[in-house]
Amino acid sequence: MNQLLQLPFFSDADRALARGLQASAASHQWLNPEQGDDRAALKSALQTLAQWGTLKLATTQPWRLTSMALAREVLAYHAGIADLALAMQGLGALPLLLGGSPAQQALLPGAAAGEHCLAFAITEPDAGSDLSRIALVARRERGDYVLEGVKHLVSNVGTATHYVTFARTSAGGRGITAFVVPADSPGLRLAPQVPISPHPLGRMDFLGVRLPESSRIGAEGDGMKLALATLGRMRVTVAAAANGFARRALDEALAYARRRELFGATLAEKPLAQALLAEMRARLDASQLLTYRAAWEFDQGRERIPLEAAIAKWQATENAQWIIDKALQLAGGQGVLQGSVFERLYREIRPLRIYEGASEVQQLVIAGEMLKEPTRE
Repeated sequence: MNQLLQLPFFSDADRALARGLQASAASHQWLNPEQGDDRAALKSALQTLAQWGTLKLATTQPWRLTSMALAREVLAYHAGIADLALAMQGLGALPLLLGGSPAQQALLPGAAAGEHCLAFAITEPDAGSDLSRIALVARRERGDYVLEGVKHLVSNVGTATHYVTFARTSAGGRGITAFVVPADSPGLRLAPQVPISPHPLGRMDFLGVRLPESSRIGAEGDGMKLALATLGRMRVTVAAAANGFARRALDEALAYARRRELFGATLAEKPLAQALLAEMRARLDASQLLTYRAAWEFDQGRERIPLEAAIAKWQATENAQWIIDKALQLAGGQGVLQGSVFERLYREIRPLRIYEGASEVQQLVIAGEMLKEPTRE
C-alpha cells in the first residue's frame, strides 16, 4: 500500500487517511458475520466506523471519490463487513447529498454518527442492469404516494433505518422517482435472502406503503438521474474494494509460498509459483492504477467519468477474481477448507463482478463511450 500512496494521484491528506485507517483496521477485532449474527456484525462495524469518523467520507460534502476508494480498499483488505458498512452508507447518502431537501439531508449527520443505517433499494426480480424495467409503482393518492411492488437483493434489509428507494411514477425512462422510505413504514414487509458471502440482504414487499410528498427526493422523474450519478461514483469504489480483497489474497499467498515446503524446496522457489505470483502482482498494480486514475479524474472536477469508471470496475473485479483463484490454487487443500482466508475471499469477490453493473455491462459502456469519440485518421 505504501508504494501505491507515493503516486501523484494522492494528496498528503489522502495518504494520512489511508495509513491511519490501515492501522486502526488492522488492530480492530471485527465481528465475523459467518460466525453468528450478520446483522450484529454489520451494526458493530457501522458503530466502529462512526467512532473513527470514517462514515463522514460517505455522508458529507465535499464528497471525494479518492477518499472513498482508499477507505474501501483498506477496509476490504481487513474485513468485508466493514467495507459493506461504508459502501451502503455511501449508496444511501449520495442521492440525499445530490438531490435531497434540507429535511432529508438532516438525516446525514445521524448517518455519519452511525445512528441511521442507510440502504439503496433499486434492484427488482426483473430489473437489474436495465433500470428502465423498474416496476415498483408510486401512485398519487390524496396528496401522498402509495408504493406497490417488490425490491430484492437489497443490502442492509432488516438492519437499515431508511431505504432510498426508486419507483415508477410514470411511463418511460424519465418516469423513475426516488423516495426515502423509513424502515417502520406500515405496509413494508421484509424477508431475508442469503448470499454466498453472509451479510444482511433481502427482499422488500411494498403492500400499499403510503409516503408523504416530503419523502420524495428531488422532483418526479429525477430518480434515474440520481441513480446513475450515485452508481457512477460508487462503481469506482467497488473496484477499490476488489483491489483490497486481491491485495489480501496476494499477501496471504506470498506468506504461504514462503513457508510451504515440498520436494526439497519452498513453494516460493518453484518457477511455476513464481510465475503466478508475478502475474498476480502485475494484475493488482494495473487494477489499482485504473481505479485511482478514475477517482482522480472525478475529483479534478469531471462530473461524469463513465469510461474510466467502467474500465476500472471491470478490470479490477475480474483481476481480483483471477488473483484470488490463483492464491487459493497455490494454497492447495488448505485453500478450500471452510473458514480459510482464501475460501472466504473466493466467496467475497464473486458478487463484485455483478454489483453496480456486471462485467458485461461495463464492456458495453466502454464500447459505447469509445464509439462516441471522433474517428482518428
